[in-house]
Amino acid sequence: MRSCRLLSSLLLLELSCVSLQENNKPNFVLMMVDDLGIGDLGCYGNKTLRTPNIDQLAREGVKLTQHVAAASLCTPSRAAFLTGRYPIRSGVAGTLRPGVFIFTAASGGLPSQEVTFAKIAKQQGYETALIGKWHLGLNCESSDDHCHHPSIHGFNYFFGIPLTNMRDCQPGHGTVFQFHKYLPYGTLGIVLVTAALLHYSGLITISRGLIVGLLSLLVTATALTAGFIRIIPYFNCVLMRDHRVVEQPFRSENLTQRMTHEAVGFIERNSAKPFLLFFSFLQVHTAMFASASFRGTSRHGIYGDAVHEVDWSVGEIMQTLDRLSLRENTLVYLTSDQGAHLEEISAGGEVHGGWNGIYKAGKSTNWEGGIRVPGILRWPGKIPGGRTVDEPTSNMDLFPTVVRLSGATVPDDREIDGHDIMDLLQGRVERSKHEFLFHYCNAYLNAVRWHPRNSTAVWKAFYFTPNFYPENKTTCFHTHVCFCTPDYVTYHNPPLLFELTGDPSENRPLTPDTEPDFYSILAVMQAAAERHQSSVKPVESQISTGNIMWKPWLQPCCSTLSQLCQCQQELLSG
Repeated sequence: MRSCRLLSSLLLLELSCVSLQENNKPNFVLMMVDDLGIGDLGCYGNKTLRTPNIDQLAREGVKLTQHVAAASLCTPSRAAFLTGRYPIRSGVAGTLRPGVFIFTAASGGLPSQEVTFAKIAKQQGYETALIGKWHLGLNCESSDDHCHHPSIHGFNYFFGIPLTNMRDCQPGHGTVFQFHKYLPYGTLGIVLVTAALLHYSGLITISRGLIVGLLSLLVTATALTAGFIRIIPYFNCVLMRDHRVVEQPFRSENLTQRMTHEAVGFIERNSAKPFLLFFSFLQVHTAMFASASFRGTSRHGIYGDAVHEVDWSVGEIMQTLDRLSLRENTLVYLTSDQGAHLEEISAGGEVHGGWNGIYKAGKSTNWEGGIRVPGILRWPGKIPGGRTVDEPTSNMDLFPTVVRLSGATVPDDREIDGHDIMDLLQGRVERSKHEFLFHYCNAYLNAVRWHPRNSTAVWKAFYFTPNFYPENKTTCFHTHVCFCTPDYVTYHNPPLLFELTGDPSENRPLTPDTEPDFYSILAVMQAAAERHQSSVKPVESQISTGNIMWKPWLQPCCSTLSQLCQCQQELLSG
């Protein structure tokens, strides 16, 4: 009998130790704003937008000033953030112009064999949730196999959109499918008019059937394009709760407030155990929207209103942590997936893109304005507040940092490109572990960054740069985003070389005359690039033509195709 009591006591003691260990594990609230410019926040120098909650987060934590996204487009940047690996390693990169998924009913996505920080945290006993944007695929072979769903990658709960917030998702905001820029409507029209003039002037004889056929082809192409643009919101603009479509097409009005409600509810339900929340904002990506209470609150139109609403949402989440006494045991991180989209201007001329501060260009480029993003981390009592870190860091660094803090070890069966930055955040070391960073444009190695040991210099070499339009701007208005396919770039031999510490705006390319070590610097960077590329193993591209094209049998549909899949179900859970 006594031995039984002793055994029971030991069992209770062991369970208590396990419970205490779980309670000591930090929670994670990771927030990613879509297309937010580093210059849009007060803590990074903005004087005209009000972001008091994010600014307070920066004052209470560490602000990273050279925080770099691993890609300048949504899909590859998010893949890198979740896995700690350059997207070229997981195949979330390709050689096509889009560079991202543009259809919900596409078969590409983040491969299931990739390991995310959410998957590891879940194995460590964490409750995990993704609220907001996914943009890393959904289905493979049928409309409900959900082979790329967030749940496959470690998220117990999902409330959000599997694709992205597109212009097409709001009436009156136009379309991202700019077919008129690529289909030869003008050429066909000129051919028709020329043929008709030559025919009726008697210079040549053309059968009426040929003219009618060409005209019919032009009318048919126009009608199909118009029809596609009209119905695409019903297919692409999908809101899901876990594996169920709850709104198709989704209504953006109050969507940030609804998602904030979901995030707060998740924290409340899991306040007694370790949790990981990835809040992936739909704002401030177009189609631009803001709830009624935020409209007209900024000096920068609907874009500024949306930034104000994001800041409010951050404040709501921080207040929830305080109310539940979770502040001291929660690591909070806020960033953007890439720089602001400078080409976003409405049909009425209103700017719908953000500001990248002193940094050149924006989203879809590897100029600093496209990849240098906000990086704010707070963990009271563990990370000293009010600090600024100027060392190069990457959004890939969150993977090993979260994995180790969750009690797990970083996988050693694959290349991990991120580094645990806790020592850097806590001031135990002054140097970043990133001596080199590699900047890809889709599957092309575009630039290399080198921060030599025992030096304050940060060198950056471009192998090619996008062709801007207009030429005197740093934008690609002719294509809406800058492309990196050969016909849209200029190659540089020798590479363009900049020193970012002295020239963060990348306005003064160096030459052998202005930099005595020009060729030796480039040689070191080229050797590093070759070593890196030799470590990249060939994998299937998830951004290939076959993987990004629309496939009707993969289309999620919460009603019937004859109803264009429309449904409006209850959105808020208990």
